[in-house]
Amino acid sequence: MAKYLLKRLAQILVTLFVFLTLVFFIVNAQPGDVSNFYALNPDVPPETRERLQDLFGVNEPLWKQYLVHIKNTFTGNFGISFSHYPRSVADVIMERLPRTVVLFMTATALSFYLGFALGKILAWRRGGWFEYTSTVGGVTLYTVFTPWFGLMMIWLFAFKAGWLPIGKFLDPVLWRDASIDANSVFNQMILTAFVVSVVVFAVFVITGQRRMGNARIIRIASIALASLAVAGVWISSGTVVFAWDILRHMVLPVVTLTLISFAGTMLLTRNSMLETMREDFVMAARAKGLPERAVRDKHVARNALLPVVTSFIFSLAFAVDGGVITESIFSWPGMGQTLVSATLTEDLPLAVGAFVFVGIFVLVAHLVADVLYAYLDPRIRY
Repeated sequence: MAKYLLKRLAQILVTLFVFLTLVFFIVNAQPGDVSNFYALNPDVPPETRERLQDLFGVNEPLWKQYLVHIKNTFTGNFGISFSHYPRSVADVIMERLPRTVVLFMTATALSFYLGFALGKILAWRRGGWFEYTSTVGGVTLYTVFTPWFGLMMIWLFAFKAGWLPIGKFLDPVLWRDASIDANSVFNQMILTAFVVSVVVFAVFVITGQRRMGNARIIRIASIALASLAVAGVWISSGTVVFAWDILRHMVLPVVTLTLISFAGTMLLTRNSMLETMREDFVMAARAKGLPERAVRDKHVARNALLPVVTSFIFSLAFAVDGGVITESIFSWPGMGQTLVSATLTEDLPLAVGAFVFVGIFVLVAHLVADVLYAYLDPRIRY
């Protein structure tokens, strides 16, 4: 395994170098630079424009800019953002990236769970009305025009019903006199979700390994206690109203993305399980007298999980690009809007930095998928 990982890391480095080269020349192929925004301003003299070009280094030869770009990428220095001057590109990305990661990872995890659960049922109970309605409804949502569907969700649940905010990341009126900034509250929410996830995962692993008879009761009680503890901490801190405001703004985009995405996982799980059900080990498990639920979950579903997990990992990787359409519809200030604004304002360092980070994340996801394959299927050896 170690030899295989070293080989894959070498391949990733070569691929990353090619990717960095392509991104740099493609982004720099667009005409103009940051000084164009000041060219038509009568209050900005020509000498000021020249100083801006020297400051941002856009008047250097292209080959020199490329070498600096490669060096800065491997040292983690993407330069200064033109449109957010004097903030660095890394600072802007670190501010916007968590918002996109939380939004799309939540939606992807929910769609994966919903699609996998429905896919198991569809494969196990074929030919009924449930299979027909789930397949038709899922495929319809999967192929729907995303901007139209997002706008309809906003119109129905935010504008007409008034249950949820129309868009954006928070309510400016509520945060106007707040003693804490939104990024701090959001980072605390991420930390809380991470701690709760670790605790719940540990409980599931412990109860599963020891095969406790009352494992389900222990799991439910652990989740309830963790939820109560989290609620108590947030209420005592006095910032629960701000966290709730951010959560309310997340509901519509998360639900929209989940409804659009779950059908792909559902159909992939169904087809993979139908193929696995024909294997001899499934017949052997039934011959041993195992319950149907155990045969479905522990034998068929686990072996059918390989392509589904791969699809899940890749969807997480490509979701980091921010979903330009989704974030634009819901005015969510994440990586999607950052990429759009960087392109429109010709903020080349920010655009290159965002693309490079997405590329690195995708390459790492490929490596994680290979490792998961070896873990989920003992038949795979490197």
